[in-house]
Amino acid sequence: MKTIALSLLGTQLDRIGKHVDRLHRWRPNVSLVSQEDLPIDEVYLLHDNHNLRLAKTVASDIKAVSSDTQVHVCEMNFLDPWDFEEVYAKLYDFCESMDFDIENNEYLFHITTGTHVAQICSYLLTESRHFPGKLIQTAPDNSKEDKSIGRIQLIDLDLSRYDQLATRFDNASLQGETFLKSGIETKNTAFNQLISQIEKVAIRSTAPILLTGPTGAGKSQLAQRIYQLKKMRSMLKGQFVVVNCATLKGMNAMAALFGHTKGAFTGASSAREGFLMAANNGLLFLDEIGELGLEEQAMLLHAIEHKRFHPVGSDHETQSDFQLIAGTNRDLKAMVERGEFRDDLLARINLWTYQLPALKDRKEDLDANLEYELLSFSEKHGHRVRFNKEARNAFLQFAHSSKATWQGNFRDLSSAITRLGTLADSSRISVEDVNDEVQRLRASWSPSDAPTLASSSLNVLRDDVLMDLDDFDKHQLQFVLDVCAQHDSMAAAGRELFNVSRTKKTQANDSSRLQKYLAKFGLNWKALKNG
Repeated sequence: MKTIALSLLGTQLDRIGKHVDRLHRWRPNVSLVSQEDLPIDEVYLLHDNHNLRLAKTVASDIKAVSSDTQVHVCEMNFLDPWDFEEVYAKLYDFCESMDFDIENNEYLFHITTGTHVAQICSYLLTESRHFPGKLIQTAPDNSKEDKSIGRIQLIDLDLSRYDQLATRFDNASLQGETFLKSGIETKNTAFNQLISQIEKVAIRSTAPILLTGPTGAGKSQLAQRIYQLKKMRSMLKGQFVVVNCATLKGMNAMAALFGHTKGAFTGASSAREGFLMAANNGLLFLDEIGELGLEEQAMLLHAIEHKRFHPVGSDHETQSDFQLIAGTNRDLKAMVERGEFRDDLLARINLWTYQLPALKDRKEDLDANLEYELLSFSEKHGHRVRFNKEARNAFLQFAHSSKATWQGNFRDLSSAITRLGTLADSSRISVEDVNDEVQRLRASWSPSDAPTLASSSLNVLRDDVLMDLDDFDKHQLQFVLDVCAQHDSMAAAGRELFNVSRTKKTQANDSSRLQKYLAKFGLNWKALKNG
């Protein structure tokens, strides 16, 4: 491959020496082509119109020490070489004019000469790949007998090539992910992958983020952690503004979001800036965004795209540079089809959409979240509360079982720990406390019109089979059928049903055991799944 260098003429360093002895003195552009280990095939030497004679002298000296190097003397005039905008624009245009062939050529940007502004611009152009190469720096080397040669250093701005830097970036990313998870050591693979991507987006993008998922899955908490992470990285100066859109109705919704002038409507005794203005240079979290009316959605879309909007009653636009995170537990695509949500607004906010899983889908994270809730309770109330060993085992056994549906997700878990911590005597949660809380949770998850035992999941049985069953068998079979209903495969249901005994077998046969059990009642997996 050919090696092609781009360099600015050094009006001071390249001028050293006026006679033949200049060939024995160090000069950056002559040193560039004097390296035995790095032959330069072509040099583009940039100069202004006042230094054409010097440029021709340096080009001649380059040919004298490296006859195979082709020198292109190119005029580039800077009215002010310390004007960043001018220098960057002209170097940018020069790079755009070059026909780079990266498959056959290697490109070097020489950064020893030129002003500090020119050096900064060379970094930016190379890092952004407008100049698709590496940086090279020359310097004197008094250890060499021939002082004119000097030494060189190559700088590759592909940071992934530097192991130490890559490790630092990886560590910073892991710290960001841990922060977004509130320090909870989660084990759910899908959730960890989701958080890993959110960390990247939070740091690298200012585009809207849409968080979806069931109530209590942690959307509000995650939005706040994203704000705090961006704040720590000095990406935001403003505040975190939280709005529950379900509480905004009619004219009050407009006024609350976009502000209003004095006398804009009955009761508007004074002007109000509104939530969007309050989030200027900060982050606006619109929870339950699906509850907004179509008129508010239209104004919000305009505000997101233009960062400008009209307060209610005002003829003049106001400006607010906010970043948006939206949250919802509703299906916005279905709402668009029903005409309840604007398709253009959805298209604008769903560039980065993340579905937060329910707690029942992350049961491997229950233990870690339990410890987090205990710590949060202790910090909030000023005293430490702990489970005794038996109580903790009892609570986790229930929490992991099919009886724990966690309909309110992490809110249910947080409420349970709050109740347990409050009622615990001597700051120690007992088995009795756990048993009482289990009953409270199960009652809160049971609808008032819950079906009776014989008419619920046992309706899959023939009447004659059901009549011949003891109550013991009915309760046991109903539990098995409830577990089966929660899983898509017989193997998965079997793993939950035989969670202890399967660990004592050399070869697990969960599917076979479940199949034989169902067959006792004239049932099979396929029939169950087909209704």
